[in-house]
Amino acid sequence: SSKIRNMEVQSTDGVAVLEDCIGFSLTKTISKVEEKLKKGVLPDCPDDDIIPRAGNEMGTEAQIRFLKAKLRVTQEDLANVVFECRKKDDENQNLETRLKDTEEENTRLQRTISLQQSQTEKYKMLSQEANKKTEGLQQEVTALEKVLQ
Repeated sequence: SSKIRNMEVQSTDGVAVLEDCIGFSLTKTISKVEEKLKKGVLPDCPDDDIIPRAGNEMGTEAQIRFLKAKLRVTQEDLANVVFECRKKDDENQNLETRLKDTEEENTRLQRTISLQQSQTEKYKMLSQEANKKTEGLQQEVTALEKVLQ
């Protein structure tokens, strides 16, 4: 995600260009394709749907305009995907922060619960001791009343 964040989208002659895209250079790729075209090395790909069948009847300049338009649309789609990835990355960061805060709050509450449970046990013991003392004193009072009568 850090590599996606570092991508910058620039506009050159009305065509969006992604730079610093994980070693990918659109300019180099286009240059390589152009060199192969000049040498006539590129194989014919009948399954290639980049240019529709009607494109075979188009002139070279029309094909170039068509491909530039298709490239522009593809780059816009890529820019949208990059934007969505950044948005999702930000959302993930927010959720991770909330999760961390929630875990810290949970830990704090667990400590509070533990402290309150120990205090409850302490007060139960004090209550039991007080009840035993009260019973002893009640028996003593009963015995003293019998002696006085």
